[in-house]
Amino acid sequence: MEYTIQLNAKGSRSMQVSDEHLATLKKYNLLSGLIDSTGYVTEETLDKLKMRIRSMIASSHEDSKDLLDLCIDVVYHNDMKAFGLAKLIELSKAQTPME
Repeated sequence: MEYTIQLNAKGSRSMQVSDEHLATLKKYNLLSGLIDSTGYVTEETLDKLKMRIRSMIASSHEDSKDLLDLCIDVVYHNDMKAFGLAKLIELSKAQTPME
């Protein structure tokens, strides 16, 4: 399934996020501890996610195609900014069943 997330406040930019992208976020626990105590998603938060993924890919001894796909399609998307990351986090939370 594909979901559309808004990438800016005006709503003029959006992107498609697949179930596979959401599964990768969950599999590697990429959003855990990403947001600091203020609760705000900033450009630094996006940079932290990028560094986290780069580090995982660099240290991986197995196939990391799912991480690479997430990078290409979502995290490094030309229009991805803090606003879009906040929407991605909201979508991920909404799609994760309560445990």
